[in-house]
Amino acid sequence: MMEPFSPQGPQSLTSSPAVSSDGRETANTPPVPSVSATIDGGTSQSQAGAPPSVPAACLACRGKHLKCDGNTPCSRCTSSNSECIYVASRRGYKGPRKTTTAHNPHKRHASSSPPYSEAPDSCPMLLGHTPVSIPATAVQPFNPSIVLPEHSPVSYTATPTLANISGYRNPFAAAMDPNAMALATATVPQSQPPVTSLAERCFEAFYHFFHAGHPFVLPREYFLRLLKDGSAPNLNAVLAAMRYIGSLFLNAGPARATFLDEAIRLCYLPNTPRDGFLIQALLLIIVGLDGSCEQARARELLADCERFAVEINLNKREFATLHGRGNPVLEESWRRTWWDLYVCDGMIAGVHRVTNFLLFDIEADVGLPCEEHQYLSGRIPPPAYMEDFDDQLFSGEDREFSSFTYRIAAARNLGRMMRMPNMMFPDDEGISRVEALLTNWKIHLPDSKRDDLNKNCQLDEMMFQAHFITHACTIMLHQPLSQLDSSPAQAVNSCAPHRPVASGDNFNAHTRHTITAACEITKMITQAVPLINHTHFFTCVVTLSSIVHLSKWALYYIEDEEDLRQQIRLNIGALNKLSKVWKAANTAWGQVKGVAQDIYREKKAAQISPAFWVGFTQEQMISSINADEGIMSEFNILAQVTQAQQP
Repeated sequence: MMEPFSPQGPQSLTSSPAVSSDGRETANTPPVPSVSATIDGGTSQSQAGAPPSVPAACLACRGKHLKCDGNTPCSRCTSSNSECIYVASRRGYKGPRKTTTAHNPHKRHASSSPPYSEAPDSCPMLLGHTPVSIPATAVQPFNPSIVLPEHSPVSYTATPTLANISGYRNPFAAAMDPNAMALATATVPQSQPPVTSLAERCFEAFYHFFHAGHPFVLPREYFLRLLKDGSAPNLNAVLAAMRYIGSLFLNAGPARATFLDEAIRLCYLPNTPRDGFLIQALLLIIVGLDGSCEQARARELLADCERFAVEINLNKREFATLHGRGNPVLEESWRRTWWDLYVCDGMIAGVHRVTNFLLFDIEADVGLPCEEHQYLSGRIPPPAYMEDFDDQLFSGEDREFSSFTYRIAAARNLGRMMRMPNMMFPDDEGISRVEALLTNWKIHLPDSKRDDLNKNCQLDEMMFQAHFITHACTIMLHQPLSQLDSSPAQAVNSCAPHRPVASGDNFNAHTRHTITAACEITKMITQAVPLINHTHFFTCVVTLSSIVHLSKWALYYIEDEEDLRQQIRLNIGALNKLSKVWKAANTAWGQVKGVAQDIYREKKAAQISPAFWVGFTQEQMISSINADEGIMSEFNILAQVTQAQQP
């Protein structure tokens, strides 16, 4: 039975226990204000002479569904000698009716209602609720960056439950976790995501865009750990060089030159010790300068870098163990540093044809690198050696070597080809020997290395480079003896100076080798990976392929003109994309476009003469003209797009 109604009014009801949603009483509950009810009838009660309305009926009249006069005691309880008890109604009080004429002392007016008007955010329909005043500054506009510490903004996709909404305060709901209530009830200050400095963004860009193409620097976690340790002074020079490389992929502005100057300054300080980290810093700077059309400066640093590497015995097997600090990952990094310097020296010599691949003649017994996933995870297996790789066919050992190893072998074939004397005749024995090296490299690849994808169907950058080095060797070997005349493309010299190649009389085997290799390079552009993630040396390989395609286009008539058009279109598109990062690609793109325009003008001028079309059918004439127009339209459209993208 409920507590009797107090004649002093609703403010005196302070002892009624609150009832939870499961029917249990809750001790130490705040005062529960009672709210008067009004009778909400469906017909009008404003007729003259109508009995006065009663805001509440006693329990006896209410239980018998009889009208109560509101007296204390009421007339029905007096006549039946019953106890007359009033309780507060759960319905909101709407105030006295305008037609009420008789005064009822037990009728409560608006002033006797609990003072909820000063708390507009509260809801008087929730019994047992204590109004909570929230300052206006506590409710902040939505900021997606304000999240719980262990979550990210994108993880909040579910619709919040009513128990977590601050505007609906339910005292009967189960208690919420204080951490969950923090966003709803506590004052949340405006928080902004941490501001990342340009140097930090350049550091992250290095690992995101560049590291996979030249993976000799320590993996990110190991590098930061060693940098924090502070035991390697030259690691700051590596960090500066990494920031310079990363700035090439960002809109760094004047800071790019600052990072470069700082990296070179740290490398050439009088007290800078010569160690493996110095070699890493210099090698990064060399690659960046070479891709930025500063080949002369890059060659100067390359000469120093090679001399320092030999002086500290980086080419010796024991260097990794002596300077690895017992850390297998650091030991692997030293092995990779030597071999990446070896490969870069070969590619610079091969594409620019100025240096002579000095490290090819340096004796080295350094262990071979492991697979990339092993290096990044820190699970470094015992290293193999080059003699193991060379003897695998005769030892009978079924062993698969890393992709980095096949990249080294491809660069070694390039060095062997460069050491051959000039081959002037198609039947020269040197050509057969080099072709045997290139063919053996291809046919003895394991099945997992025959394309540029790894076992997870992701691009294997090391095999990607190994394949394009081999294709470039094929072009350099066979183009001088092919039918293709390179003189129309002599202006394309951004990567290497032009070397005259006289055209032959027949479509011989050398021409077929040259064109096939150029088409394979173009096909590599279609890999499902951003082009800027490749090493910048791919720029020069694409340029070499473009020279072959342009030389073929310069011929009077070719049968596969539509295919050639698509090949040229892919090449100029790739150079345009690479030019966003590498200036060398931008220069090559401009030169290739200029050569294409020259060839087009020469062909148009020759086509004016009727003698040009002697021996051609009408269908061949139309096809040739359409192909020329189509190729030039590709250049013009791309040039317009490029100009529109420039600020």
